[in-house]
Amino acid sequence: MKTAYAFGLAILALGSGTAQTIHGRDGITLPPPPPAAVNPVYDSYFGIRIADSYRWLEDAKSSETRTFIDAENEYTGRYFKQARILPHVVDDLDALEHIAAWSIPIQRMDRYYFLKREAGEDQASIYVRRGWTGKDERLLDPAAISRDPNTSLTLVDVSRDGNLIAYGMRQGGADETVVHIFNLKTGKTLEDTLPQGLYHSVEFTTDGSGLYYTRTNMQGSLLYLHVLGTRVTRDALIFGREFRGEPLGPIDLFGSEITDDGRYLVVTIHRGVPARRVDIVFRDLTRPNTPFEVLVWSLDARFSATWAKGAWYMQSDYKAPNGRILRADPGVAPEAWTTIVPEAPDAIQNSSIVGSKLYVTRLKDVKTETAVYTLDGKLTGAIPYGGIGTGSTVYGRTVDRYGFFSFQSFIQPPTLFRIDTLTGKREIFGQPQVPFDASQYELRQVFYTSRDGTRIPMFIAGRKGLKQDGTARLLMTGYGGFEVSFTPVWSPAWAWWMEQGGWFALPNLRGGGEYGEHWHEQAMFEKKQNVFDDWFAAARYLIAQKYTSPDRLAITGASNGGLLMGAAITQHPELFSAVVCGYPLLDMLRYQHFLQGSHWTTEYGSSDNETQFRDLLKYSPYQNVKAGTAYPAILFFTGDNDTRVDPLHARKMTALVQAASSSGRPVLLHYSTSGGHSAGVSVAQRVQDDADQLTFLWTETGPATAAQ
Repeated sequence: MKTAYAFGLAILALGSGTAQTIHGRDGITLPPPPPAAVNPVYDSYFGIRIADSYRWLEDAKSSETRTFIDAENEYTGRYFKQARILPHVVDDLDALEHIAAWSIPIQRMDRYYFLKREAGEDQASIYVRRGWTGKDERLLDPAAISRDPNTSLTLVDVSRDGNLIAYGMRQGGADETVVHIFNLKTGKTLEDTLPQGLYHSVEFTTDGSGLYYTRTNMQGSLLYLHVLGTRVTRDALIFGREFRGEPLGPIDLFGSEITDDGRYLVVTIHRGVPARRVDIVFRDLTRPNTPFEVLVWSLDARFSATWAKGAWYMQSDYKAPNGRILRADPGVAPEAWTTIVPEAPDAIQNSSIVGSKLYVTRLKDVKTETAVYTLDGKLTGAIPYGGIGTGSTVYGRTVDRYGFFSFQSFIQPPTLFRIDTLTGKREIFGQPQVPFDASQYELRQVFYTSRDGTRIPMFIAGRKGLKQDGTARLLMTGYGGFEVSFTPVWSPAWAWWMEQGGWFALPNLRGGGEYGEHWHEQAMFEKKQNVFDDWFAAARYLIAQKYTSPDRLAITGASNGGLLMGAAITQHPELFSAVVCGYPLLDMLRYQHFLQGSHWTTEYGSSDNETQFRDLLKYSPYQNVKAGTAYPAILFFTGDNDTRVDPLHARKMTALVQAASSSGRPVLLHYSTSGGHSAGVSVAQRVQDDADQLTFLWTETGPATAAQ
């Protein structure tokens, strides 16, 4: 018989010594944090009774929660009013961030459609370029649509004749968008509007008479057909709810696309995030009333399909953890498919077919390499990148001659190229002019050993000649989850840090996809602690090699990376001086009940399962805060418009750590009432947000005052 006991009561009983003056670095002082009521709620998990002192902060709309947010924002504001470097950081970042930028273009015949933001503008507009050497013509400007500077546009699709443009409009950092349609010939937006929602795919029908779209809510995904000129309420349901008698539920997310030749409508179903199983079905649009056929179904593996030159090509990790490319036959088991590109030691990250070429992008020790093959699998060349960095997949259609890709690194802003698939010739489509002299900086890669002996790669960047004597500030970020590979990419914020004389580091933690599915699986479910151990080993390596010291070490991470920050705070607070914990998952016993949390049970597990509950409890940051601990300086960063990770995590954790910390160092909540998880806020807002974070991290890794 299991004995019930109360977990977390030590926090309630002990409280903390926060009735003391709070000391930031550089002479910043604050009174004790705003008081937050302790109203414990008790949950029983498989005989274990757990207290939640701040359950009331889960209700974002209650007057008590709004009062808490206002008080915390005022308290955080008092900190930044004393931060002497903040105005200078804003000025520096404005120069680095208010630059021209382009999106990957969509080509329709001899016209190119893309997002472009001119230097000095806050949001990108939708443009068309008529011909490769034509002038860029602005079609849709968000500033002319809305006075809200945080209103942004996304280019969703362009009809095959190039006359209709589907674009999304969203507010702040919310994931949800409203979809509109612009007529290029008339210069007007149609009355047809898809209401605000989560759209996983929106694509024009082959003749441009309608839209196929997939909208997702808490019940799952549904695929509809909207005929232009009709009411959205009359849209026909094309796919969803069930297939072949198997229900499609809340975590079964799917999108659709039409093959480039217009023949097939393809639906790809991802079972959870990340998906352990991906199913693909298709319908022959020349016979629109026929049922969907199966390309692959009910296999515990991931697949993505491309129809090109009369054949199906499939990228998959089926019996190949590092991925391979196969030519697939519907109705035949994958064992009988033809291997085009076999599995290799380096994991496939992406693949695409543009023109008659197959582009396969792999990571070799986390450095991008893109090989070029014929559709029969003959290696014909590679895309030369010329250094450590990140190259994107080659974007384009199987029926077009040209494709597009980008290349960037920590010390090189992204350059956008057009590539001729016949000759391999590259031309620059867009290249920002950034006031950053890359020749003065270096990017290196090192390897270190984690707790269990695993060899982990890490990128380190900084100014050439910077001494390794332990006195430099160092900013480290990481992620480690969802098979997402974190590679060297450009960030104005990280560039600013290096310009000031600090190091920047990125360890490639297990849980990502840097070395294929095996690397990912080593940090899922009960193995999640491997991510955190890799992180702590990275910090110890940087300290041992005298890149920095614990008093000069700053860390930052968001979303799943925010969970990483929470584990760093609660497991080894002595290793770090300052932490920015952004849009975080922190209460891992309850995350699955809010917003998109249920989708992630395929990565973390769920407290509804006894074994998984015990694994989650071991590391869940919110349940592992200990009263009387000397926590580092912490800035929790979130906002009301985060519709992916519920801001309740940051609210509850702020109150809990403020009550528990004995260090006398600032624990702050930066809570936006207009920002959120996704991109989309204005450049001016992003400059301010980045400046606040960098100011906090730089200040709190500076010399300690006498009171500390």
